[in-house]
Amino acid sequence: MTSQTGRPSARSVSRPLLAERHVARLLLGTLTGRLPGATVPVAILLLVADQGGSLATGGALCALYGLASAVGQPVLGRMVDRRGQTLVTSAAVVITTACLLLLPYAHTGTQPALAAGLVVLAGLSTPPLEANLRALWGSVLPDPGRQRAALALDTGAQGLIYVAGPPLVAALSTLWNPHAAMTTTAALGLLGAAIVLSAAPSRAWQPAASRAGGFFGPLHHSGLRLLFLAVSGTGFALGAMNVQAVALADRHSMALLSGLIPAALSVGSLVGGFLHGRRTWPGTLASQLLTAAALFAAAWVPLTADPEPLAATVLTALPGLFLTALITSSFLTVEALAPAGTTTEAYAWLIASVGIGQSAGTALAGLFAAQPAIGAALPAAGAVLTLLVLVGARRRLSTPSSAVRRGRHRRHTDAPVPAGRHCRRSA
Repeated sequence: MTSQTGRPSARSVSRPLLAERHVARLLLGTLTGRLPGATVPVAILLLVADQGGSLATGGALCALYGLASAVGQPVLGRMVDRRGQTLVTSAAVVITTACLLLLPYAHTGTQPALAAGLVVLAGLSTPPLEANLRALWGSVLPDPGRQRAALALDTGAQGLIYVAGPPLVAALSTLWNPHAAMTTTAALGLLGAAIVLSAAPSRAWQPAASRAGGFFGPLHHSGLRLLFLAVSGTGFALGAMNVQAVALADRHSMALLSGLIPAALSVGSLVGGFLHGRRTWPGTLASQLLTAAALFAAAWVPLTADPEPLAATVLTALPGLFLTALITSSFLTVEALAPAGTTTEAYAWLIASVGIGQSAGTALAGLFAAQPAIGAALPAAGAVLTLLVLVGARRRLSTPSSAVRRGRHRRHTDAPVPAGRHCRRSA
């Protein structure tokens, strides 16, 4: 609801964020549609084991899926910026769903090439729901403060995917079989995408009339390139933490730890998102980004001492508190710096950078799993890398004071926008 001056009314700003029109639907649909990102790797491991394959084979297929997903997101993001959300995302979700449904029929022992091909294609066609959602907040919530709160909420809520997803797959595999788990995963991904794509804001979203940045798009901006490098360190910390949780569980013969420690980080992230979105933070966007990175790095320091299981679980929630602020500030910086017509692709590059860093952190931590001292220090090392790169790039990350050009929206009853105008969102 807006006043006659065009500003959000006091009633609109004061009511709960999830009560705003379209917010709950878009958030729930995106979280549901992104469940395969957390469940497919687990389902692949269980499926390969059920077919008599080795853990190495399952791990290799999971690595292919993760790498393909990271590569595919910027490509699909660029296509969205040129063709719109509906066509590109619909085609992507149909392809990835078909691949996941066919995967159980490709025996990894007798048809390894077919299985690998399906996994790669499923990863490449993973629908860019997260990037799409970030591109929609400007039209759904005209008030910049509410946009920031929504961004913090959806960033923090992402942890729920990794808390609920893997146990769901494990339960389905136990009650029925890995085939049923993979089928359910594919169905949930399709359902979530359908919820988002059928919503009025997504249907109305159109590409910007002009596009800057040339062939390299958002990578043309040196500040964005450095930001993407910086957040890969954040992903590295998260990937290394997952392996450290498994290693700690093995050393203490407490299998539950492998899930509890990542869950603690996710809970911290969710709480951090709630707190971050409830107030206006002082300083420039660049200073907020640096502060969040410094706090995120400092929060990992106690964990470098390789504490006992209970202490490790509690302490892992601390980085989560600042993770949401770091990622939220990163997305806002991307929005402010991305060349016109490349916003979705720029968001996708940020998401892909975190994913690539996470894969690297997982791989390196796996090599040092038998050396607790090194393994415990790796998450902090990734967080420090993020901070150092951001410190070096702080001048290039200075954001313009003007509003950012975004995709335009057709006039419709839910979110009227003057014809020929771009939706703008203040940084």
